Amino acid sequence: MELIVRSRTGKVSDRHQTYIKEKLGKLERYLDTISKVTVEVAEEQRRTDNNVHRAQVTLVGDHGILLRAEQRAADLTTAIDVVSDNLQRQIQRYKDKHWRRGKLRRQGGEIIEAQPETSGMAEDTRNPRIVRTKEFQVKPMFSDEAVEQMELLGHDFFVFRDASTSEINVLYRREDGNYGLIVP
Repeated sequence: MELIVRSRTGKVSDRHQTYIKEKLGKLERYLDTISKVTVEVAEEQRRTDNNVHRAQVTLVGDHGILLRAEQRAADLTTAIDVVSDNLQRQIQRYKDKHWRRGKLRRQGGEIIEAQPETSGMAEDTRNPRIVRTKEFQVKPMFSDEAVEQMELLGHDFFVFRDASTSEINVLYRREDGNYGLIVP
């Protein structure tokens, strides 16, 4: 398992890096097909809460699994603990849904891997501007796999390449709870 620790607001101390590696390394007990874990750490200043530590973890595994969890807390170790617990629950939910008698039900289909580049808040709301850009690899999958991946990520929309037509499609959650699919 490759573990990458990034910080947006400075350097992560050796003590915190060791703690992150130990805590997130335990996730391999629950899912042994984890290939890459990216941890993004930031310290944010809030008016009411003083300094708040934010930990965002993206887990990439074999068979097209992509899980993400984010948590804010007064202490970085607390944020890492909660994120680890959230990922453990997501892994359990994934395994309950996809594994049957020790074998993966579906072998085909892959997912997109989203990696944030920049982040920030627009200070002037009168002149909206792009404040965050994401780059990701678009891999072929079927629409049912895209629905499952969108649910695992907890997003309201999902961009993917249709495996049968090789066209880029957008899947979104409608207000009535159903899904919509935008096909070019």
